[in-house]
Amino acid sequence: MTIRTRLTLWFAGVLFASLVAMGVFSYFELIAEPRSKTPGHGANAKEEDADESGWSDIIGILAWCGLPALALGLGGGWWLMRKAMAPVAALTHAAERLNEHHLEEQLPRTGDGDELDRLTEVFNAMTERLNDSFVRIRQFTLHASHELKTPLTVMHGELETALREGSLTAPQRQRLESELDEVQRLTKIVDGLTLLTKADAGQITLAREPVRLDELVREAAADGQSLARPYGIQVKLEVCDEATVTGDRHRLRQLLLNLTDNAIKYNQPKGTMILSLRRGGDCAELKVANTGHGITPEILPRIFEPFFRGDSSHSQSVEGCGLGLSIARWIAGAHGGTIQVTSEPNQLTTAILRLPLAIR
Repeated sequence: MTIRTRLTLWFAGVLFASLVAMGVFSYFELIAEPRSKTPGHGANAKEEDADESGWSDIIGILAWCGLPALALGLGGGWWLMRKAMAPVAALTHAAERLNEHHLEEQLPRTGDGDELDRLTEVFNAMTERLNDSFVRIRQFTLHASHELKTPLTVMHGELETALREGSLTAPQRQRLESELDEVQRLTKIVDGLTLLTKADAGQITLAREPVRLDELVREAAADGQSLARPYGIQVKLEVCDEATVTGDRHRLRQLLLNLTDNAIKYNQPKGTMILSLRRGGDCAELKVANTGHGITPEILPRIFEPFFRGDSSHSQSVEGCGLGLSIARWIAGAHGGTIQVTSEPNQLTTAILRLPLAIR
């Protein structure tokens, strides 16, 4: 029950109590007190006439005064409550629009210095502090990523140079290759963090051009076959309707590669990955399914969080840094689309991407 409704009901209760008090007062004034002033014992007929006359006066008072007063009080009370709670409604609607990307927006103030105006001032100050904190976190991540790129590039080059030496023994070459893999993994993490941080700060500009999504899906299926071959995973492209979207070809291809790479990494040996692209209304729907272990309902809502790797028992041997789905969700959202994942343990896990078709 809203505050406005509660206040109106309380106001109606006060009005009802006032009417009852008015009736009781009228009874004593018009019936009880005149009867007590009558000398001796009058005739019964006169007393009955006095009673009837008194009660009729009370009913008249309630009918001609009480009911209009009740209607006016309820209507006026509702209008007053609505006017008094209007700033609360405006404050609520404005607060609902706030998120980590729009913390710089200030909530509207009434300017009259009342409790709600002071509450809005405190809320605005709190969001300003939060915005400053988010900005500092983004700046720190960008600066740290930038500083890490140089030493990682140097290490990557030195390891590649060392691997070209012919005098290396087998154990030495294996150790250097393992170190190179770790450096490459760190480089991917830094690149992913840089991309997500710049995207969160609105520092990435996407191209807006017609892109044949069906061509990208066929390319992703071909790349998926190359990635899946060492694990004996079968890649199927069931349906691939012609579809053109407006966006950045490079980022869309990155999105599809992230989905296919995840479908292979979290699949079972000799499993299956299924791709299908269909046109439906004004959007294109891409499904990437695999026959992996599945995702439990408890962790399914968290799979798009950065660095979230899901069930540790199934992800210890899986390479990656847990940024692929986060990047995929950003790319989909930047193109006006959506991405969701449906899964049940030991059954088909499906990533569903929907993108608006290009307007011709």
